Amino acid sequence: MTRDEFRQIAANGIWKQNTSIVQILGLCPLLAVTTNLVNGAMLSLATIIVMAISGLAIASLRNLIPHEIRIPVFILVVAALVTVVDLLFNANLHELYLVLGIFIPLIVTNCIVLARVEAYANKNPPLHSMFDGIFMGVGMLWTLSLLGGLRELIGGGTLFSGIDMVFPGLHPLQLFPSDYPGLLLAMLPPGAFILLGCLIAWKNWIESRAAARQHRRAPEPMAAGGLH
Repeated sequence: MTRDEFRQIAANGIWKQNTSIVQILGLCPLLAVTTNLVNGAMLSLATIIVMAISGLAIASLRNLIPHEIRIPVFILVVAALVTVVDLLFNANLHELYLVLGIFIPLIVTNCIVLARVEAYANKNPPLHSMFDGIFMGVGMLWTLSLLGGLRELIGGGTLFSGIDMVFPGLHPLQLFPSDYPGLLLAMLPPGAFILLGCLIAWKNWIESRAAARQHRRAPEPMAAGGLH
């Protein structure tokens, strides 16, 4: 893998083809889990592990998998990895496991995972596929973490609520006064939709400004019939 290929895979996963704010995939966990930053980040980390290993495994085995049964085989590989991750969360982060609940097993049916396995890992070398899975997951990580942080801050005035379930002894940050009533809408699915729309608009605004700057820097073409 060349440096340019690595950079392209990273840029596509984190920004250009971001699964949450460009492809708009995986809305179920995006809306349900991102009530705080910790939940969104930890579910994203579990998804990164599954996507990276499944991409590596399927890209390594793609020439041995008959085309007619590729989807059941992909699901089988992903389901095996999700089972391992689910058991690890249950054994080591039991309180967080209870909070995330059904959304860890549901990674098996997450269209983000299956889409990258079918569209990328099934057609590219193992190393490329592994990094594609990692960076697609990183794109999901920062998006869900940002969305969860915004919902938590607006809805309750805190950040890192539930961090003690991951790192015992740490406590959430109370950024607003303790008597802050919170905005209930931010904690409900409609609030998640609104904030997701704001993130999409923010990304489009950044890209439009970058395109405008690039257009201004481009040299002006010479007019026909100019000086000779």
